[in-house]
Amino acid sequence: MRLTTEQVADRLDVKTETVYSYVSRGLLHPTRTTDGKGSLFDPEEVERLATRRARDRKHKDRGPGVRSAITVIKDGRLYYRGVDATKLAVGETFEGVAGWLWNSDLDSSKTFGAPPEMLDLAQVNMTTLPASTRHIDRLRVITAVAASADPFRFNIQSEAVIATGKAILGVMVDALPLQDGKPFLRDRHDLATRLWPRLTTKPPSDQAISTLNAALILMADHGLATSTFAARVAASSRANPYAVVAAGLSAFDGPLHGAAATHAYQILKDAIKSGDPMGVYAERLRTDGMVAGFFPKGHRHYPDGDIRATALLSLVDELPVPPKMRKAIDGLIDAAAARGASRPSIELALAALVHACQMRPDAGEAIFAIARTAGWIAHALEEYEEPGLRFRLEGTYTGEPIT
Repeated sequence: MRLTTEQVADRLDVKTETVYSYVSRGLLHPTRTTDGKGSLFDPEEVERLATRRARDRKHKDRGPGVRSAITVIKDGRLYYRGVDATKLAVGETFEGVAGWLWNSDLDSSKTFGAPPEMLDLAQVNMTTLPASTRHIDRLRVITAVAASADPFRFNIQSEAVIATGKAILGVMVDALPLQDGKPFLRDRHDLATRLWPRLTTKPPSDQAISTLNAALILMADHGLATSTFAARVAASSRANPYAVVAAGLSAFDGPLHGAAATHAYQILKDAIKSGDPMGVYAERLRTDGMVAGFFPKGHRHYPDGDIRATALLSLVDELPVPPKMRKAIDGLIDAAAARGASRPSIELALAALVHACQMRPDAGEAIFAIARTAGWIAHALEEYEEPGLRFRLEGTYTGEPIT
């Protein structure tokens, strides 16, 4: 009898996402179920992989330890340089928290302007892209164009990197096209205020802007996530800050990382439209083996749930949210908790913010990427002080016998 995705995950003692990773790497070869909505696996192939993993586990490359003073998760709380991130989210600006991450300078009166020549060049390039271009793709273009316009980008002294970080964030936000189609504007306000019209045509309220600002803060860093590690590897080769951000954006753009925010948006959309969040959750679990916006087996650092999600959902709850949306969110959370300890992740909270503010479907990814850019710059600053090229790992050959 062939195995389901969930059975394979249990046998290998991995998450269902890891099973999909094995499929993409050609280690497992699934067949579709008769209804075409699921996958089945050969038990013998699964056993061979389990045996190989057991054999190789003792040789597992853990890589060099990375000591960092930036972020820690302790007792279910997230701290930026020792300060609770959820408290920063309701009392500071994103710019102030970025400064705190970079050099312990918590000054929320500062603004991050985009250098005019850099912004003009990025805006021109935005007009050449198809209207359907995702914001995450626009951010990659903006970063590359901004780098080409900065002759001092190779200066990796701390003060220069911080100045570059401010410029990157400023141009990232200001170069995104306005959703109402009006000419590009050069506002001199905080980043959350300037980002708002790039995500939605809905007129903002002070409370809505504050909630967007809080989302940026809560997503600014999360330790050595995949994209952050990619950014640190780039910094270890002494890549310039733009290249570091580009490395982070590349690792970010995957279904198990940044794109999960858009998947969560779609799930919430289906739950709102159908009025049956329990059914939507169950169907996604059946077909995908997981539900974006929820931790499949809980999160080892957040035994009581993702504190970022809790904080952001409570802020979204204070916005004018339609009853159908409230019912959909509560229904999905109830469905996840029905038979296990699955709790909402920050991606569900982002999806709730996007729906509540009538933002474009990929707005969650854009918020996430812009926010995490502050974290990547913080890690680059830290990595530039370490010995270069320290992430050279040794692989363990598992191929055919050498003849």
